[in-house]
Amino acid sequence: MFWTLAPEVLRARLGCGPDGLTASEAERLLARHGPNRDAKARVDGAARAVLRRSSEPLALVLIAAGLVTILTGDWAGGAVIIAILALSIGLDTIQEGQALRAAEALRQSVALKAEVRRDGAFRVVPVEGLVPGDVIRVRAGDIVPADALVLASFGLTAAEAALTGEPYPVGKRPGLVASASPAEATNALFRGAVVQSGEAVALVAATGRDTVFGAAVASLSEEAGPSPFQRDLRDLGLLIARLTLVLVLGVLVVRVAFGRSVIESLLFAVALAVGLTPELLPMITTVTLARGALRMAHRKVIVKRLAAIHDLGEMTVLCTDKTGTLTSAEITLARSLDPAGTAAPRPARLGAVAAALGGDRGPLDAALVQASPGAATGWRLVRQRPFDYAQRTGSVLADGPEGLTLIVKGAPEAVLARCTAHRSGEAVSALGASEREAVSAHVRALAAEGLRGIAVASRLALGPAEADEADLVLEGICAFADPPKAGAAAALAALTDAGVRVKVLSGDDPVVVRRLAGLVGLSVGEVLTGPEVAGMDDEALAAQVRRVDAYGRLSPDQKVRVVKALQAGGEVVGFLGDGINDAPGLRHADVSLSVAGASGVAQAAADMILLAPDLAVAAAGVAEGRRTSANILKYIRMGASSNFGNMLSMALAAAVLPFLPMLPIQILLNNLLYDLSELGIPFDRVRPEAIAHPQAWDRQALLRFAAVMGPLSSVFDLLTFGVLLLGFGAGPEVFRTAWFLESMATQILVIVVIRTAARPWRDRPGPALAISSLAALAVALALPFTPLGGWLGFAAPAPAILIAVAGITALYLAAAEVVKPWAMKTRALKTRAMASRETGERQRPLATPQGRPFRADTEGWRR
Repeated sequence: MFWTLAPEVLRARLGCGPDGLTASEAERLLARHGPNRDAKARVDGAARAVLRRSSEPLALVLIAAGLVTILTGDWAGGAVIIAILALSIGLDTIQEGQALRAAEALRQSVALKAEVRRDGAFRVVPVEGLVPGDVIRVRAGDIVPADALVLASFGLTAAEAALTGEPYPVGKRPGLVASASPAEATNALFRGAVVQSGEAVALVAATGRDTVFGAAVASLSEEAGPSPFQRDLRDLGLLIARLTLVLVLGVLVVRVAFGRSVIESLLFAVALAVGLTPELLPMITTVTLARGALRMAHRKVIVKRLAAIHDLGEMTVLCTDKTGTLTSAEITLARSLDPAGTAAPRPARLGAVAAALGGDRGPLDAALVQASPGAATGWRLVRQRPFDYAQRTGSVLADGPEGLTLIVKGAPEAVLARCTAHRSGEAVSALGASEREAVSAHVRALAAEGLRGIAVASRLALGPAEADEADLVLEGICAFADPPKAGAAAALAALTDAGVRVKVLSGDDPVVVRRLAGLVGLSVGEVLTGPEVAGMDDEALAAQVRRVDAYGRLSPDQKVRVVKALQAGGEVVGFLGDGINDAPGLRHADVSLSVAGASGVAQAAADMILLAPDLAVAAAGVAEGRRTSANILKYIRMGASSNFGNMLSMALAAAVLPFLPMLPIQILLNNLLYDLSELGIPFDRVRPEAIAHPQAWDRQALLRFAAVMGPLSSVFDLLTFGVLLLGFGAGPEVFRTAWFLESMATQILVIVVIRTAARPWRDRPGPALAISSLAALAVALALPFTPLGGWLGFAAPAPAILIAVAGITALYLAAAEVVKPWAMKTRALKTRAMASRETGERQRPLATPQGRPFRADTEGWRR
C-alpha cells in the first residue's frame, strides 16, 4: 500500500532520488525486478492435455469398456465407445485455452510506451523498461503504465471503473492517504487506468506482476480447479469403477469356485463390466449441453464452455459486480434541488449551460447536458475557466437570455464558500450560517443515499473582463447517480425466488453499494468493506460470507477470497462481472458470466456472455442450465439403476445356473439397445418443479435410487427365472431369449416411469425420447424371431412364455411406480439450511415459476 507513504519515505524505500533514475541505475534495477510485464502462463501441449483428461476415472472406465468390447469380437461397438470418448476429450482440449486467452487479452490492454525521466530529462521508452523508482509523466488519453505515487498533478482525472469499480472519474493529487483501499487512493495511479484529463508526474512504486493489474493477470494464469460438472463426472467414474470391480470379481470367483470354465467365466465377467458402463454418457452429455447452448443463444446468452451450462444449473450463489453489471455505468442526473432541498429545474438548467459551453466532457457534464438538452440555446460563451482540481470549481461567463451571467459549478463546499446569497423561488436572500448548515446537511443526506452532488451558483456580471467569482448566489445542488439497469430488480428477484442467493461484490463506496442494493430489491443489512475483509483470516471470512450479502471497496484479490470462502462452505458460486477487477473472480468462480459491452478481459475470462442489457437473461440461463442438468441426470439415473439391476440379476443367475443366463454377445446387445433407447433424453421435457431450485448431483441420492430400483428389477428377474425353469422347464436357448425379452421390455418401458417424479400419464416423455425408446424396444422384441436371432444364440419362445413375460413386465412397472417416490427422496441442501439458521431467516418452501409448491423429491436432485 505505497499510497499510504510520503514521497520521501517511498523514495528511501526504493533507493532513488527526487529526480528519478539514471540510465545505469534503471538497467541495474531492471535486472533485479524484471521487465514491466506479466509472466506468461505455462502452456500444456495438446498431448499432455489429452493425457490428463484420459486419466479421469470415467474416461478410464470407458477406455477399458471399449477395449474389452473389441476383444470379445464386437469391433463396431468398441469403436463407437472409443470414438465418442475421443470426441468428448477433443472438445474439452480445444476449450482449455480459454484462461490463457483471457490473460493475453489482459496483457494487450496496457500501455506500450511510457514517458519517463532518465538522467534528468523526460524521454519515451518501452513500457517494459520501467522500474520502481522511475519518475513518469502521464497526460490525457494515456494508459497508466505502472502503479505510481502522484508527485504533482495538473487537473488529472483517471477512469478506474474497470480496476476499482468507481464509476466516476477520480481526481488525482499529491498528499497522504490513510485508507488501505485502492479505490480511495486519490494520490496514486494504477496500471491500466485511463487518464481522462490533465497531466501528472508520479513516482513508480510497482511494476509488472507486483501491480494491482499484475495480480489480476497472475490469477487468470493460475490453473483452475475442476468445475462442479467435472467433479460430478469424476465421482460417477469412481463409483462405477468400484461397483464394476466388486461385481466382476465376485462373479468370476463364484463361478470358478463352482467348477465352471475359467475362460467362459472371464468372458462373461468382462461382458458384465461393459454392461455396467454408461458408454453413451459422453455423447448424451455433449448433445444435451449443445442443445442447451442453442436454446440459450436464442435467449441472447453466448456459451463459451459447454459444461458451464450444467454448472449454472447447480449454482446456489451468484456474486455480481455493481458498475456495468447491475448498473449501466452511465452517470445520470438524479435530482435538481434548490438550496432548501426542494426540487427545482433552475440549478440543472444553469449547470447544463455551463457544461455545454465550457464543460470538460466528463460524465457529470454529459449528464447535465443530457438532462437539459436545449438549455444552452440562446447563450454565447464569453470566457471560461476550466475545472481546477485545486479549487475544485470551474466557471463560464456567458451572455444569454438573463444577460451577462457568471455560472460557477463544482464541489459543494468550494462553491458554498464563494456564495453570500441563495435563491428561493424568484427571490434572493442572504446566506447566513443556518442556511449554510442546511445546505451542507442536504449534501450529506444525498451522499448517504449514494448520490454525488455538485453545487451551482451564479451572478450577473458587469462586463466581459470581470473575473471575480465572489459574492455568488447559490442556485442549488445537482445530484448524480449510476442508476441500475432496466430489469435488474426483476431479474434479481427471479433469481432469489429460484433459490439463488445474490451477493454484491463491488469496489465502490459501501454507501453506494447499500443504496443500489435497495434500488434493485436486495435486502442487505451490513455491508462488509475491503479493509474489514483484509483483517479476517479465512475461517472468519467463511463465517461472515454466510450472512453478509453486500461488499464495498473490495480489491480483485478480496473478491477472490469471498468466492473461495463461499466455495469452502459448499456453495456452487457464479460470478457476474464486466471489469478488469472482476477477472480474477470470474476465473475462480464455478461458473462465470459477463455482459455485452464489458471489458475484453472480462469477456475472455467468462464462461458465458449475456448479449442483452436486461439481466433477466441471466435468470433465463439458470433455468436452461437446470433443464439441461435434469436431462443429463435422467440418463445417469436410468443407466445406473437399470444396468446395476440387470447385471446383478445376471451375476446371481450365473452363480447358480449350470449354464450362462446370457451369452456375452447378448449382454453387449442388451446394453447397446438400452443405450439407443435413451438417445432422445437430451430433447425430453422437464417439469417446472425440476428448474425451480438449484440442482447439484447428490451421489448419496443416486446410490439410494440405484439401491432401490436395481434390486427391484432383480426381484422380477428372479421371478422370471423361476417361471421359466420351474413353470416351463425352459432350456438354455429359450431361457436366454425369454429373459432377454423381459430384460429389454422392463428396462426400456420403465424409462417412462422413472424419468419423472410425477405420474407417467401426467408427465409424458417428449416425442424424441418416445420414438427412440419405442424403436429400440421394437428391434429388441423382433430380433429373436428373425434369421439373425439364431446367429445371436436366440430361440423363439412359446406363446405361453411370451404371455408370462408380458405379465411379469406389467407387474414390474406397477411396482416401480409404487416404489419410485421412496427411491427418489433426497436430502435438503445443507448450505440452504445453514444459511437459514445463520441469518435467522424463516425458510420458505420453494415454488415453481407457475406458483405451485416445490416437491422435495423432484428429479432425484438435492435442494
